[in-house]
Formats: sequence, structure tokens, C-alpha cells
Amino acid sequence: MSQKDKLIEEAGQNTRLAHIGNDPRAYHGFVNPPVVKGSTVLFPNAEAMEKRSQPYTYGTRATPTTDALCAAFDQLEGSAGTILVPSGLAAISIPFLAYLSSGDHALIVDSVYTPCRTFCDTMLTRLGIDVEYYDPEIGADITKLMRPNTKLVHTEAPGSNTFEMQDIRAITDAVHAYSADVVVTLDNTWATPLYFRPLDFGVDVSIHATTKYPSGHSDIVMGSVSANARHFPALEAARVAMGICGAPEDSYLILRGLRTMGLRLDQHQKSALEIAEWLEGRDGVARVLHPALPSFPGHEIWKRDFKGSSGIFSFVLQAEPERAKAKAHAFLDALSFFGLGYSWGGYESLALVVNLSDRTIRKQPTEGAVIRLQIGLEDVPDLKKDLEAGFAAAAAV
Repeated sequence: MSQKDKLIEEAGQNTRLAHIGNDPRAYHGFVNPPVVKGSTVLFPNAEAMEKRSQPYTYGTRATPTTDALCAAFDQLEGSAGTILVPSGLAAISIPFLAYLSSGDHALIVDSVYTPCRTFCDTMLTRLGIDVEYYDPEIGADITKLMRPNTKLVHTEAPGSNTFEMQDIRAITDAVHAYSADVVVTLDNTWATPLYFRPLDFGVDVSIHATTKYPSGHSDIVMGSVSANARHFPALEAARVAMGICGAPEDSYLILRGLRTMGLRLDQHQKSALEIAEWLEGRDGVARVLHPALPSFPGHEIWKRDFKGSSGIFSFVLQAEPERAKAKAHAFLDALSFFGLGYSWGGYESLALVVNLSDRTIRKQPTEGAVIRLQIGLEDVPDLKKDLEAGFAAAAAV
């Protein structure tokens, strides 16, 4: 390890983000790596081609640009290797296909990202994999659901849309004590490795939709998967076998986004928490679902294990069941600064009505509709004013 690498390892998060993933000396002093595009890579002779005895052999395998981003994620995650894939959903599905075979049993948290559930219920089931959903608060009791053919346990902390906290350390310790061969995966998109490092808590594979905070500008779709030394070879083999890769241009932009991710996340966190606290005391709000609030059921786990919170959370808009949808739509349609969109992690604020109809354990709250908010980088007073317009419209329904 060079002196600079040692200094980077010991530096603060913003210093690390400013320096990881590129050595300017390798590119004539330019501080950003170039975008290397291409499919065909030439070899100097037939023997080199036969033995593939050079760093780059074909565009789908890697380029210097994608390698720079993978190196940055490995430094953030403490992982042995990272792969880049075209979307956050691909970042979930590729590991599942890498580690599961026909006849295997997989345990998936019930609060999982909805497209993940769709993939499990369609593709994995069709391939002969037995998928079972479990309560996010199960903790060490996960072993009560495990079988001799259990091969993977998928976690997400906090859970999508309703933000249940999982005791990741309790789960990983219990799973690995039961069988060292079971892979534990975690979707860490909400916290990023700045606020939670899954591999430090016994997770084998850390998954991100880099579409979100690493990109930060709502113009890139990509995913990353980082694994420990034991499980990276199978992950990389699956990626290569399926011809999956991340685009160099997108890798360049995400690497650029990483430089400011710490500063952006800090602002997202502060603004979201201020609005969440404000919502807690407001009429028309039945509950606020934000792990950093002391009132939230999983707050103590979040406080113990996480270094921060991000800009996305939900609240329950008070409404009788027969009027919940109409009130939620009126609320959303009255918003101006909040866009109506499915993603998050960008600079702009977003809102949507959460659909929990596919849940089998943690079902729809009875107090009303769940509204998910992505708090962007706008000024908080303007966002509060916008939300007030939404509440006024909902109250008129």
C-alpha cells in the first residue's frame, strides 16, 4: 500500500470520496479517468490472445473506466471485488442467479423492494427455487425458517417504503452459525456505504442501486454488487456468463457523483429529518416512518448500527379506508416542488403513494395511505409550504 493509499484509508469520508477510484498519474495527471469505450481489444500476438495475458480482453469484461468505479466501491465497502450492472434490479437478480440453483430455498425479507419480489415470484420460482418471505424484525430467529436446502438470505435495511429495521448482525451471525454455506445479501441503497457497511456486519454481498445517491442527478440507471473474498468469484463468473456489464459513460458519471455524495447525503439527511419531525406534530398524519425518529420501532437498531440516515422516508396520511386513495391523490396533485416519480436519490424532491398489496406479512397500515417522500436539495421552508398545499387539498376531499 502506498503512502497516499494509507492516508486515504485513515481520512474522513469526504476526503476519501475525493480521492478514491483514480490515480491521476496513470492518465497523464488528469484528475478524472477518461471514458474508455469499446468492444474489441487487440492483442500483441497469438499467444497473448490465447492466454488472455493482458488486463483488458473485451469490452464486456472491463475497461479502465469501469475498473476505476469498481475500485472506488471496493474501498468504500471493504470488499474483495465489485461488479457493475445496468440497473438496481439487476444488482439484486444477478447475485440470486449466481448463488441459487433449482431445488434451493431462499429467504427474502417481506419488506423487500417490489421489483425484487416480482423477480422472485416469477423467474426464481420458474427455475425451481423455493422462495419464502420472512418478517423483517425476525432477527436471530431466522434460523427457525432455515432448511437443509436454504442457500440464500436476502435482507434490506431499512425496508422499502415502510422502513422496518433489520438486526443485520443478529441475522448474519445466526445464519452463518447454522451453515457457513448460506449467502447473506443486503440491499444497502438507502444508507450507502457511508452510513452502513454491510460486510462489517457479517453480510457476504452488498447491493446498491447506484442510480440513487452515487449518481445523485436522476440521469443514470446502474447497479453495483460488492462481495467478500469467498463469494466474489461466483458473482463475477455469473456476470461474465450472462454478458452483463456497466457502461463506461455511466461509470464515469457515477464516479464523478461519488465526489460530492457525502456532502449531498448530509444535506438530504438534515432536510429529511427536519421535515419528518415537523410531520410528526401535524394534523392529518397518523404515523411517520423514519428510522432516525425516536418514535420509530426500529430506531434503537438504526442508532446502534448506522452512521446516518438518507433523504427518503414515508408517512401515513390519515384517512378512512374508503377515502384513502382519493385523499392521497388529492395530496399528490396539489404538490409543485415535489415531482411525482418512482425513483429517488437525486437532487429533486419526489412523492408517491406506496402500494403494499403484494406484502404477505407487513401489510398496508389501517390508518390511511402511505406516502413516500424523497427530500431533495431544495430549501426546507419551500418544501414545507408545498406539503401544506397537499394537506389542504387532502382535507378538502
